[in-house]
Amino acid sequence: MTARIALGLALIAALWAGPGARAETIVAGLSQNAVSITTNFDGSEILIYGAVKRDGPVTANKPLEVIITVEGPSLPMTIRRKDRRHGIWINTAAVTVDSAPTFYAVATTGPLTRVLKDTDNLRHRITIPRVIRAVGLTEEAADAADFVLAYLRLQDEAGVYRVDQGAVELLEETLFRTDVELPANLTDGEYRVRIFLTRDGRVIDTQERVIGVRKAGVERFLFNLAQEQPLLSGLLSVLMAVLAGWLASTAFRLIRS
Repeated sequence: MTARIALGLALIAALWAGPGARAETIVAGLSQNAVSITTNFDGSEILIYGAVKRDGPVTANKPLEVIITVEGPSLPMTIRRKDRRHGIWINTAAVTVDSAPTFYAVATTGPLTRVLKDTDNLRHRITIPRVIRAVGLTEEAADAADFVLAYLRLQDEAGVYRVDQGAVELLEETLFRTDVELPANLTDGEYRVRIFLTRDGRVIDTQERVIGVRKAGVERFLFNLAQEQPLLSGLLSVLMAVLAGWLASTAFRLIRS
């Protein structure tokens, strides 16, 4: 009897977690999944679009919301603070963040306070403060949290980190779209696009896509050379500088004569 009860409970749990819990799912796409960085590259714009697929009737009375994030490659980051000492600005303290994205954008259908609850934000690490991994900062500085806040403010001012609340269009709780601008100073690597469906601030479905960002042409050659043969790359840079100086000097003499 105990085994039958356990089997029955397992079946109920499976049914509960099945179609009923996943009645709404995301079907999404990107206008492009690859970006090439060339000499005249001045940024790019990615269209992210999709629809909500429904496997059955939805009885929830809360409106559907959409959150879209675009995250660049993450790197460790040292945040330094400068203070004026004896008339000179010098670095007086620093903290190291374990991982911070080189680019991060958040677009939503409405205010984050309405479309996302803190518990789901913590679980999925959606907002910018949540996506930054910082461990043991208090061991490096007593006011380490202020360093991170200052870093976030500087990245926001530079347009590298941004939050566009209300930038996602959602029609009849079915079709959605938004445009995300990628800046000119992109870092090579994979850019992760995440799409979240929420009701009452709870995430009910997610989907992920990837945009590959790569240098192309001469930029790619020089980048690979610097990574694979740094000595040769350095010598080539010196030769190019000498050649440019000689050409400029020759042109100046010809103009004067």
